[in-house]
Amino acid sequence: MDDEITNIMNTELRLHGKINNIEYFATAAGCRTAHHHFFQVVDQNLRFFAPGSELILSPTGVYQRGSGGTFCEYMFGVDQPVSDLAKEGIFNRLILLGGGYNQSGQLEINDQDHIEQSYEELFLKGHAVDNYFFFINGLPDSTHRLRQEQILRYLGKTLKRISNLNRQEDSQLAELLLAQLPEQCTVYLLRLSDTNHHHFQQEFQSLYYRDRTISNNTHTILQELGDNLGIDPYQNERIRIDVMYKHRDNYRIIDEYKKVLVECYLQGEIDRQQNARLTRLRTLALHNEIPSALLTVLDEKLKTPVNSIVHEAEYTAITRDILHDLLLRKGINRPDMIQLLHAKQQARHNHNHSFEQLLLETGQLFDEQIREGAPISLLEDFSYIITFFDRYDSTATKISQVAFMESYQPTEELLHSLLDSRQEFSKLAKGLFDQLFFEDIITNPYLGRFGRQKLLCLKKGLAEISAEVSSIKRLTAELKMIDSKEKLHNIVLSHAKEHIRTRYSRYNTQSEQNELRRELNDELLQSGVINKALDPELFQTIIHNIKKEAIYLRQLLPEIIANDNIELRNDFLANSGLDHFYIEELEREYFTLNRLEGERLQRLRSGKL
Repeated sequence: MDDEITNIMNTELRLHGKINNIEYFATAAGCRTAHHHFFQVVDQNLRFFAPGSELILSPTGVYQRGSGGTFCEYMFGVDQPVSDLAKEGIFNRLILLGGGYNQSGQLEINDQDHIEQSYEELFLKGHAVDNYFFFINGLPDSTHRLRQEQILRYLGKTLKRISNLNRQEDSQLAELLLAQLPEQCTVYLLRLSDTNHHHFQQEFQSLYYRDRTISNNTHTILQELGDNLGIDPYQNERIRIDVMYKHRDNYRIIDEYKKVLVECYLQGEIDRQQNARLTRLRTLALHNEIPSALLTVLDEKLKTPVNSIVHEAEYTAITRDILHDLLLRKGINRPDMIQLLHAKQQARHNHNHSFEQLLLETGQLFDEQIREGAPISLLEDFSYIITFFDRYDSTATKISQVAFMESYQPTEELLHSLLDSRQEFSKLAKGLFDQLFFEDIITNPYLGRFGRQKLLCLKKGLAEISAEVSSIKRLTAELKMIDSKEKLHNIVLSHAKEHIRTRYSRYNTQSEQNELRRELNDELLQSGVINKALDPELFQTIIHNIKKEAIYLRQLLPEIIANDNIELRNDFLANSGLDHFYIEELEREYFTLNRLEGERLQRLRSGKL
């Protein structure tokens, strides 16, 4: 242990050191000087203590007894009660010694006044990088339960609502907590940080925030770093997801998604407008490369209870009938499987959790039937259905990534997987693959120009490979070429807008456009973005789009908002040729710049100003 004591005024003491790869930061703060001695070293253990409370760090774990408890930022993998999810401004998990939630979701405190856990368990169930322990001295002498209730009353709201907890200075955090307590109290605060996890987090954040994407090469580098640091694959994933979640653009999407789910959860159903908002946000999340696991966790926590659904969807009823027929020993035929796949498609589109619940209940029922003597073929038929459903989910996700994620380059391995899926679905019915995975997505209003090109290229390429008139390598190259065009378009657009904004460049006349093109050409050649003269057709397309953007922001959007003219917006969306995502981002910036209500923006997007 490498211990270092620092005196801050006469009301605070701090101790810093390291046990293996666990770094600790201990703070004792109060208005009295009686806490000047708050730690001792016993054998290989470090003990922090006050009358009635102690916290012991051993080489393998931590033991706490007395008052207080632990807290940490919520992140992927940290269990979050629905009561916390449903409230705005809750950022942190707080666990008091002896505290827990009953079946009704109410917090109760019992007489248990101690806890012991390994560092591995602490960073697995809590935050992957930083976790906090605390205890309080100076509260009136009483029972453990009453002291904990006092702590909850004084500090509960503050501890759960501190934003960016892991960016707080320990000294400032201790001061903040002390300000909430009676004057005679002393706060003992201990932060434990896994140095390997912290190093990986910082490296990943640096690389991700630079381009807001992770290339295949960068992914390999990060994987090697994680392996060298001995980071568990699950912890690796948690840290990546947490970094991506906290990016300001991603957080905005996920927070809005959560708000819609909370609305649905509280009212007990998902209406058409809410379903449209959820679909839009899921598509936007995919476009921004936000891990689907983040949204899936929210879906599971805030799903609509099955018994609150009054009207069962037709496709769910059809699924129920087909599954019931299996119990009557009728088996599963090809038309049934096709119907089930279309039902699966509709359930996915409508975020219908009752569909998955039906499958789960059916699987449990079949297990019981087989234990009571039903033939094993019942399980084989059900497994056949689940295998196709799993293949559907996997294929739908992969094709959506190609269509909606910018700079996404599918590997040959992924294309082989899609080709295998195409062959399996085609065995059920000719054209079924295209019906399930292309016809629906091609009409999605959020499908951008380049996404549409990739999707049509993928559809044509898979068909040609199946007909043995093309190859995986050729399809990979064609998709890569579209991706390169997309990247160049976005770079030139960004540079052109920056020139116009900062250099007061004009672009109305042909001579002004020629001057702007020469400036961009020189800049992009010098920076190595292009290795030959800028394509005049690409430049002209970008200028036209910038003009359309200017017309929308300066003329159309103010009129749409002032006169509630949704038809004018719909007409621009349909005929401008600008991507739906891009227009919504322009609207968001306009509303932010002009300090307009966010709810009004939401009504604009839903068509109900």
